[in-house]
Amino acid sequence: MSDPSMKEKDVEASIRGHSPDVEVGEVKDVRNADAALAFLRHEGAVREMMPQDHKKLVRKIDLMIMPIMWGCYFFQYLDKTLINYANVMGLQEDAHISKAQFSNLALIFYVSYLAFEFPHGYGMQRLPTAKYLGAMVFFWGTIVASTSACKNWGALVTTRVLLGVFESAVAPSLILITGMWYKADEQPLRTGIWYLGTGTGTVVGSLISYGFQHYNSSTFTSWQIMFLVVGLMTCCHGLVVMLILPDNPMKSRLTHDEKVWAIERLRENQTGIENKHFKPAQVLECLADPQTWMLCLITISSNVPNGAVSSFQATLIKGFGYDSKTTALLQIPSGFISIIAILIATYLAGRFSQRAWNLIALLVPGIMGGCLLAFLPDENKIGKLIGNYLTNCIGATLPLLYSWVSSNIAGHSKKVTMNALLLMSFCIGNIIGPLTFTAESAPEYVPAKISIVVTCTVAAVLTIALRMYYVWENKRRDALPDGHKTDVEFSDMTDRKNKEFRYRL
Repeated sequence: MSDPSMKEKDVEASIRGHSPDVEVGEVKDVRNADAALAFLRHEGAVREMMPQDHKKLVRKIDLMIMPIMWGCYFFQYLDKTLINYANVMGLQEDAHISKAQFSNLALIFYVSYLAFEFPHGYGMQRLPTAKYLGAMVFFWGTIVASTSACKNWGALVTTRVLLGVFESAVAPSLILITGMWYKADEQPLRTGIWYLGTGTGTVVGSLISYGFQHYNSSTFTSWQIMFLVVGLMTCCHGLVVMLILPDNPMKSRLTHDEKVWAIERLRENQTGIENKHFKPAQVLECLADPQTWMLCLITISSNVPNGAVSSFQATLIKGFGYDSKTTALLQIPSGFISIIAILIATYLAGRFSQRAWNLIALLVPGIMGGCLLAFLPDENKIGKLIGNYLTNCIGATLPLLYSWVSSNIAGHSKKVTMNALLLMSFCIGNIIGPLTFTAESAPEYVPAKISIVVTCTVAAVLTIALRMYYVWENKRRDALPDGHKTDVEFSDMTDRKNKEFRYRL
């Protein structure tokens, strides 16, 4: 019996171009194709995968990677919004900063987040994806823990900049990893599961804030202890990611047969698994692709209200007339609403392969919530609180956009580029959102609330336009002559070049 470790070394050698004898079949250039193709060319005979094998395999993959991916997004969301809780725990007074300066802290985070998307994209392609992600989680954990020592404006700015630098790696990494392991109809729900870190982060963050507000000390404030504890927990999770999360199916803890099955079942995606060669032509194609900019515009417009809500939710609720402890507890329902919206929308999107309609269905409650916040009289605190809760449905559009990109962009360099552009668009929306909360409009912030209504409406219209484009493009391709090229699924060909590719709606 052959040594599995030797077989994997042979595969890696072929990827580097040292085994030209494996270049058989219609896809000749194995070195520049997807890494999975070289593995399959060496894998030898495996038994046929039966339905019970497939069910067991998917369950094994879920248990192996989903909890870790959820943890990454949970800590990412919790850590960036800790400053939201710290604000109602006395951060502004202790650090001697104004309301305008606090608003700028949210903006600064997303500026550095935006600036490092392309460097992270290149790093994720050239280096082992899971190890790269784990290192970034560890680094931002140290920054969160260091924030406990910040007692002035300059120190807070420094930590927010560095937090944005390291956290900007998490979403594009998780999108890539999800595409490596799951079929297109499985991706929306799995993306939704790890994206549940936002809702659970809101619930846990509210409880942590409430608990630490009961801490009293002459040495440390409650918000300082909160940053220190959560930062150290994040560092621990970063080590878990580096040690346990596999970089791809070929290097996982699956058996050899399971590795082959895990790869073969993804042929229908037509998006491949991984390619370590950076291809400038794919980058240029991404920049010239109409879907790229439509997806970016949808992401920007839907994240203007998301950025406003995530950064100023505690401030809005406290402005309704509640004290700090009650404000912390009243944010808990927001987390549960986010969780429910994510699970329902992503399940339906995968079940019926309809991402667009589910995305629009999430924007409608956001529009209603914005209207309640903007136009109800100030004395109607309950109505305004309900409006605030409804706006939490908007954030659930992001996992649908993530899964849309994962299933509709093929070619690894193009995919990495699109992920970077998508997250840059996410940042732009989150930069604009907090800017709508001006000091002059406090404490009602009516312009910010009206912006929620307008931007959600724009996002809905753009989503319909993008769906119409995909329908038109699929019909155009259906009219082309039939023909199948063997192994084209793992040729690292882009969705524009591969005429067998069909876009998911």
